[in-house]
Amino acid sequence: MADRGASALSLPEDWPDDPDPILALNHMGRFDWDLDTRVMLMDAQARDLFDLRPGESNAPDVLATRIPPAEAVRLDTAVSQALKDGSENCGVYFRVRRRDGTLSWTHVRGYIGRDATGRPRHILGIVRDATEELGDDEARSEAGGQRASQESALRRQTNIVQLTTAALAHARTVQDVIDVVKDTHGLTHLGATSLVMGLVEAGRIRLVAEGPAGSFVPGTRITRIDEQYPMSEAVRTLSPRFIESPEEFAERYPVLWPHLTDLHITSAAYLPLIVQTRPIGAMGLLYNDRRGFTPEERNILVALCSSIAQSMQRAMFYEQEMDLAQGLQQAMLPRTIPSVPGADVAVRYRAASIGGGLGRDIGGDWYDLIPLPGGRVGAVIGDVQGHDTHAASVMGQLRIVLRAYAAEGHPPATVMARASVFLHELDTDRSATCLYAEADLSTGVLQVVRAGHIDPLVRRADGVCHRVNVPGGLPLGLSAEFDRLEYPVGTMELDPGNVLLLCTDGLVEQPGADLDDGIRTLSALVTTGPDDVRELADRLIDVAEERGVDDDVALLLLRRRPPDSPRAGGRLQQHVAPGDPEALVEARRMVRAGVGAWGTGNRADEIELAADELITNALMHTEGAAVVTLRVLTGGERRLRVEVADSSSALPRRREAGESGVSGRGLLLVETLADEWGVEARGGGKCVWCEFSVTRTSDHDPGDGARAADADGTGRGSR
Repeated sequence: MADRGASALSLPEDWPDDPDPILALNHMGRFDWDLDTRVMLMDAQARDLFDLRPGESNAPDVLATRIPPAEAVRLDTAVSQALKDGSENCGVYFRVRRRDGTLSWTHVRGYIGRDATGRPRHILGIVRDATEELGDDEARSEAGGQRASQESALRRQTNIVQLTTAALAHARTVQDVIDVVKDTHGLTHLGATSLVMGLVEAGRIRLVAEGPAGSFVPGTRITRIDEQYPMSEAVRTLSPRFIESPEEFAERYPVLWPHLTDLHITSAAYLPLIVQTRPIGAMGLLYNDRRGFTPEERNILVALCSSIAQSMQRAMFYEQEMDLAQGLQQAMLPRTIPSVPGADVAVRYRAASIGGGLGRDIGGDWYDLIPLPGGRVGAVIGDVQGHDTHAASVMGQLRIVLRAYAAEGHPPATVMARASVFLHELDTDRSATCLYAEADLSTGVLQVVRAGHIDPLVRRADGVCHRVNVPGGLPLGLSAEFDRLEYPVGTMELDPGNVLLLCTDGLVEQPGADLDDGIRTLSALVTTGPDDVRELADRLIDVAEERGVDDDVALLLLRRRPPDSPRAGGRLQQHVAPGDPEALVEARRMVRAGVGAWGTGNRADEIELAADELITNALMHTEGAAVVTLRVLTGGERRLRVEVADSSSALPRRREAGESGVSGRGLLLVETLADEWGVEARGGGKCVWCEFSVTRTSDHDPGDGARAADADGTGRGSR
């Protein structure tokens, strides 16, 4: 603390254990508030004034429970203003709620210590009980006679209206407005015994606030505007209703009065909440210690309700906009996440906290899961710049485009480059970070492309979580603008039981902390978190909620399941150039070796023949090389898959060979031999594939698989 600027107050070395006897005798305590860590140290006297136990004084969350919300707003406003305008001192009166629920006045006076650059680093000061001070003021007012008492009360009520108006300025939602009206010290010092507030909805008044507990009148939760109730009359006539005696109350509102006799009401004020000549509700204040209202008191109450009405309308508009924006964002995010064979998936989204936790904002964070042919799946996480409806709409368009490019079969780097060009051509000022991971769940091969996004995490089966460093390119939109569309691809293997974690920076960034520290903290949470990905996702979102982060959080967890079969999957691949007979021989040898090694039973000849036909067709009917891939798909049914990819985008056509023709029988033969076959688009080319069940033996009927393939609507054809 010594290097944080000179202090006009000095602290002993054994602070805070050694209290200052002079301050203690005057019922004063000392505190030292570190503005960087938000930790406040207090001596024993200060802890007693806040009714804190030893060890609680340095916990901001515990201290916050001692200060009512409206008081906290005034305290924060006073301190923030002093910090901003360069003041050396700040002081404020506020109330503290003790453990037994009672409220007491407290006065804080502090010296602001700043460093050499003028930045405030800590506040050192004293705190004292001001309850008697404010009480003496009331006593002097009473001793000064009735006129002095009325003037003092009028000043106090005027001040209450100002304080309440200041608190309402921070209210953003309807519930925030209600909380200010119910919790602020203003209504208490106005002398109201009970409060009711209702809002106009579809020609009726719906009660939204009432207090204290036990004062609710049955049957008044929803009332018609034309009924004989004081709140209905205030809304109907747009005029306040002041009731100055119990007799007047009973005479004017005979239906309501019998329910209020236990409250011993002596007078009441019902005031309409009017905005632009239109009533949006009404508020009632009931008293049990006064009769009648002076003209000044009536004016103050009308002014108070005018301020409440303006804040309430602003809150209503805000909630309507938020409902619209959140509906837009939810429509842009995937409605459901498809189940993926061989993987457990969990996704979560949390909107940002705004205004000190008063509500939720929307943004451009998104996730997506894209099933791809051949047992592959694409996982996407991204963040569009900004927190508004425009960010949400850009996010929706970008998500759909990324999904379309991936489903077309483009490799990951091409998917990212094309998405960047699309965002640049949208003519928007927003950029986006993104990470796209394409996983082959049968082999565990994972290809990752990163566009300015944070790296993914992987939790191994033994629970240890680590960061995966992936080479990256510029964010989407910027890479197209600067013509730097090259996105390097990182390749790794996701072993059975491993969990891939993709998230946006809202989950790892913390104010004043380094990003690497945030990632290490997240890795530790994942390491000690639940094994189930859904429970783990809930835990991570709960942590973000507890921290109250001011950014969106999107999260995607994908766990590769261990194969159901004890035999692990495998993959072989061979490049076959046109006009290279030796490469064709090697490809046939690879197929024969794989079929023999993987134990395909009596289907070996069928697999070799079908693979030979696919390779021959690719070399005869296209220009360029072919890539032959042989892999085992493990799961509920063990299958062997043959893929032949080429650079031609022309799809196969079914042709009849005729009785004497020698061409056109290749794919007819594949259709007969294989259980399933089909064609996939692969970016600038295609892949023709076929699959064989290798769990059945001599009872296999090759026609069953072909007929089932045609019946399931997968769009398979023949060349």
